[in-house]
Amino acid sequence: MSRVGRAPIKVPAGVTITINDGKVTAKGPKGTIEREIHPEISVAQEDGQLVVTRPSDQNRHRALHGLTRALLNNAVVGVSEGFTRVMELRGVGYRAEVQGNVLNLALGYSHPVRMTMPQGISAEVAPSTPTMENGLLAATITLRCHDKQALGDFASDVRGWRPVEPYKGKGLRYKDEIVKRKAGKQGKDKKK
Repeated sequence: MSRVGRAPIKVPAGVTITINDGKVTAKGPKGTIEREIHPEISVAQEDGQLVVTRPSDQNRHRALHGLTRALLNNAVVGVSEGFTRVMELRGVGYRAEVQGNVLNLALGYSHPVRMTMPQGISAEVAPSTPTMENGLLAATITLRCHDKQALGDFASDVRGWRPVEPYKGKGLRYKDEIVKRKAGKQGKDKKK
């Protein structure tokens, strides 16, 4: 069996799971998430746990088994605890602020970038602090949501406006992202 798929999902207190017509709905203090289940994969609730099973050992069923279990686990964790994505904005003159459900970014363009946050996503911006790397100022943007997929999509859209450039390290990056730096141009020896 799949090592991921065979692990049962513990349902914490305060989370209710409803299974009907190929859909699993998880409802908790952070919100509600509904996931469709492939018709060949079965999900059952036993002793406060969700158990995902597959009909055979074919590669396709094995892949669906692990995927389904991972998606359901993300739904349960999301509605009970939520997910967080932390980003850093590095660069002179780069700023970020939140106004209601709009994230305003100053990224060196001639105009500010205004991004409307989807339903369920919230953002906080911590003030800029100097970093050890090149002494650039770094503002921290913390995105929170109960849906891991929606959070990842929005964070990717935000990062896409100014990805990190490899020479000075300026731009938007994820907190745990490792950026390979390049040396840049080397000065030629001048003939005397």
